[in-house]
Amino acid sequence: MIKDFILPDIGEGVVECELVEWLVAEGDTVAEDQPVCDVMTDKALVQIPAPFPGVISKLYYAKGEIAKVHEPLYAVEVDAADSEAPVPAASADTAASSSTNAAASADSQVEDFMLPDIGEGIVECELVEWLVAEGDTVVEDQPICDVMTDKALVQIPAMKAGKIVKLHYRKGQLAQVHQPLFAIEVAAESGSAPVAQTAAASAPSGSASAVSQAQSGSQTAGSSMVPQGKALASPAVRRMARSLDVDIAKVPGSGKNGRVYKEDIERFLKGATPQAQAQPQTLPQGQVQTGAAATANDRVEPIKGVRAVMARMMTESVSSIPHFTYCEELDLTELIALREAMKAKYSNDELKLTMMPFFMKAMSLALTEFPVINSRVNADCTELTYLGRHNIGMAVDSKVGLLVPNVKDVQDKSILDVAAEVTRLTQAARSGRVAPADLKDGSISISNIGALGGTVATPIINKPEVAIVALGKVQTLPRFNAKGKVEARKLMQVSWSGDHRVIDGGTIARFCNLWKQYLEQPQEMLLAMR
Repeated sequence: MIKDFILPDIGEGVVECELVEWLVAEGDTVAEDQPVCDVMTDKALVQIPAPFPGVISKLYYAKGEIAKVHEPLYAVEVDAADSEAPVPAASADTAASSSTNAAASADSQVEDFMLPDIGEGIVECELVEWLVAEGDTVVEDQPICDVMTDKALVQIPAMKAGKIVKLHYRKGQLAQVHQPLFAIEVAAESGSAPVAQTAAASAPSGSASAVSQAQSGSQTAGSSMVPQGKALASPAVRRMARSLDVDIAKVPGSGKNGRVYKEDIERFLKGATPQAQAQPQTLPQGQVQTGAAATANDRVEPIKGVRAVMARMMTESVSSIPHFTYCEELDLTELIALREAMKAKYSNDELKLTMMPFFMKAMSLALTEFPVINSRVNADCTELTYLGRHNIGMAVDSKVGLLVPNVKDVQDKSILDVAAEVTRLTQAARSGRVAPADLKDGSISISNIGALGGTVATPIINKPEVAIVALGKVQTLPRFNAKGKVEARKLMQVSWSGDHRVIDGGTIARFCNLWKQYLEQPQEMLLAMR
């Protein structure tokens, strides 16, 4: 049987690499762990070994082409006895489906469960935990596994009752949407053909189609680029050369073995000659020897799921939004007393009367007077959209990373309604099971750093919103009252970050003063409610 070898994760943040050298040819017989090729990432030269023995039937990339992580790198023909070898590719599902079909009895059939759409724009997810094992009998709607998307932890239930025959992914692997997740033996339906056999029959053609599309895509891309020739350089450097219409083969490299760096391209464009490095044995900064042993205390983990999305979004926010910070002190003595008096009466399992509902409702009342704080600006900053809904988000430090679910339409809700939503979203976020709808369409955010002991922060705006506030911890501090006497007050520091393209310092100061008035004098907030 023929299996596709899927190029695995080969470095933190690496999504592509250059095929430097094939160490085998089509038709060659390879042994397990035999080096198959050398690939160059932005950081190092990496050697890819064969995970199982067999005969190389197809090399999907030519020397010098850019290979994609999680895409087929080559195809290998293996013996049936080796079919149990670990394969990170979904093509192993074909053999699995055939074998499990043979095991099914006459009054049952084996079906592949296809991973459904589990969120807008999500095409893959990480298999976090199998809740069943092969051979287990499950009932309809029984949880089968937990998968991690870019946004939340999702539990996949069984669509039918039956017996688990095959789990197509191991814990930690990436499962593809609309691809088989597991095989289940169910009671046969009269006049229906086994689904697994149909899926198995169509799998090879789909795999070949994907490969041909990848090849045609690379050929099409290459035909419109400046010829890059033979040169030792990372994909990032090659992209830079292509963007500047420079043939990288003509650029003198200053690195070891003539390796070309971005500085070499810049010097080439200026007509300067690079200076050779004096110490050829020293690797360039940032490059590491792949064979070097790591220290005993080092541990490398890929950044995936929610943390990867947070890293990308925060970087984009800081690089595209001019932030400015405004800080203020709130005296919450009266509000805390009011909340304490109401907490015993209104708190239950579905509703926890915390301070957050009061902050959200007061903010919504203030947003009515300052709608620019609840707006959204387009990419080139030529249009400003004033949002009618006050969907106020709250940052939650969950077990899967930072999540920002939002309470929808706070302007139309009572404080108790907001409290119920805050309780529901907090419990969902801490378990990592927030629905995608709860994470979308936020208009402004609150980050409660005080829950962890912080007082002042510089929060990063949750793009495309234009403002965010960080709440510090409540402190009991001495302050002078109206009679000039010192008394203990409950104080909180708040830190605003605003998008200086659409909000100026005076606007956010006046908005914060109104919000502060509602919180420091709860009777004013009650009178402002409609």
